[in-house]
Amino acid sequence: MAGSAERPPTRPARLPLGIDLGTTFSVVAQVDAKGVPRSIPNMDGDLLTPSVVFFEGDRYLVGKEAVKAAASSPEMVARHVKREMGKTAFWKSFNGESYPPEVIQSLVLEHLKRAAQLKVGQIADAVITVPAYFSEPKRRATQDAGRLAGLNVLDIINEPTAAAIAFGVEEGFLNAEGDTPSGETVLVYDLGGGTFDVSVVQIESKRFRVIATDGDFQLGGIDWDQKLSSFIAEAFSQEFSIDPRQNASGEQLLLHEAEEAKRSLSVRSEVTVRFSYAGHTVRVPIRRKAFEEMTAAMVDRTRFTTSQVVKEAGLKWSDISRVLLVGGSTRMPSVVKMLEAESGKKVDRTLAADEAVAHGAAIYASLLTKQRGLQTDVEITNVNSHNLGVLGLEKRTGRNRTKVLLPRNTALPAKQGAAFTTAEDDQRTVAVKVVEGGDASGKHSTPIGKCVIRGLPAGLPAGTQVNVIFQYEPNGRLRVRASIPTLGHSAKIDIQRESALSDSKLDDWGQRLRNRFRPFDINIDSSVDEEEEDDGFDINLFLQ
Repeated sequence: MAGSAERPPTRPARLPLGIDLGTTFSVVAQVDAKGVPRSIPNMDGDLLTPSVVFFEGDRYLVGKEAVKAAASSPEMVARHVKREMGKTAFWKSFNGESYPPEVIQSLVLEHLKRAAQLKVGQIADAVITVPAYFSEPKRRATQDAGRLAGLNVLDIINEPTAAAIAFGVEEGFLNAEGDTPSGETVLVYDLGGGTFDVSVVQIESKRFRVIATDGDFQLGGIDWDQKLSSFIAEAFSQEFSIDPRQNASGEQLLLHEAEEAKRSLSVRSEVTVRFSYAGHTVRVPIRRKAFEEMTAAMVDRTRFTTSQVVKEAGLKWSDISRVLLVGGSTRMPSVVKMLEAESGKKVDRTLAADEAVAHGAAIYASLLTKQRGLQTDVEITNVNSHNLGVLGLEKRTGRNRTKVLLPRNTALPAKQGAAFTTAEDDQRTVAVKVVEGGDASGKHSTPIGKCVIRGLPAGLPAGTQVNVIFQYEPNGRLRVRASIPTLGHSAKIDIQRESALSDSKLDDWGQRLRNRFRPFDINIDSSVDEEEEDDGFDINLFLQ
């Protein structure tokens, strides 16, 4: 339980952490005195910590013990929270309380920090990784989770980029000065427990440049587990006329057996699952070939995305020097076979699939703080993974239309402006709706928020020009500015987020967590500007 560990001894401040905050498992790493990244064992002595939270009264459990508790009380367990990031609340409540996903993730991060401090001393700074395909609201929520956990989040970094950095340093094609003698163009295929990412990264001298990325944050190893779980459940149901999936405890048992079977099938051609439920037991033989057939569509989804990324990078497979595998789910032989058939080259499995992302984050964190033995200014250039634009009205039709200002795979940082016009006479407020992704009409887009200009003078005619400037930071976080040129600086501008917690709400949650769970010492950094609530402005701009 939280707080059960002894207080760590007083030690000098140490290097920052790199944290791979995964959907199913999380890993913490730090560079040692020689500049070598090392994973930090958790309180159980394991390098991987299940990203699972179990709520029990005024206490909570994280990790292996939370997984064990899930068998008896599945309704009190939060799993796969990473897939919910950016939403206003997790899909189920606990003890009658609804929690934003970032609040639950903060409990995981706080547990990881506490465990790391037992090994290396007091920790304050960290770099946290996110899928390259994460939208801007999901990135913001991840940073907020770190703040709630009492971490000073130096930056967030895309998981494939972190893996490329780890590969460059650990495999030695970066020399002691941080240079690479010959350029590398690597494709990082990252299939984790809950998300899938693929990126093409050019490594040249001290520069890591992502030139194309894509992915699916709703595709990962747990989806392969679900296929096996259904297979076992159907065999059980046919024999005993009972479907264990209809019961939460039965579903948890199924998923556990399915995950174990999946791991075994990565090294064996056939396994037999012995599943017991409601006083009955069934033995289900599963061949690897049958498993690969039932999951072939998901592997093919990753194949299509991977090939598209190579094309969007303006490259052919012959231009790719290495195909790096990252993420525990890449251990499945079907993934390796698909990639080698598609690329025409052997995949590179030299990195520790589960640890590489955390190692890269630790290296990046130490470079940010200039404390590492490898004193070099490594330059990292990412791209945005979604189109970024403004949702407005098309004059001719009066229908919603998205004007894309920064197309996906634009190198970051990036800055772009556009001009719009007010839709009505005497318009006193302008709300610029900012969206990511979606189609031309704005459907399936991710709302980022509104940039609101208030207090306009009376009598402005329809058609008054409004300028909007987008600035994407290197880590994928967004800043938006809007202005009306004819008014100079007299307008008040607010950024209103669709789903993010404001600073005041973060403070409230920090206090509630301190009061609800003991002990839970969180230091809230209130340096970010306060954001106001959404007051429901409609689209009121015409696109030019």
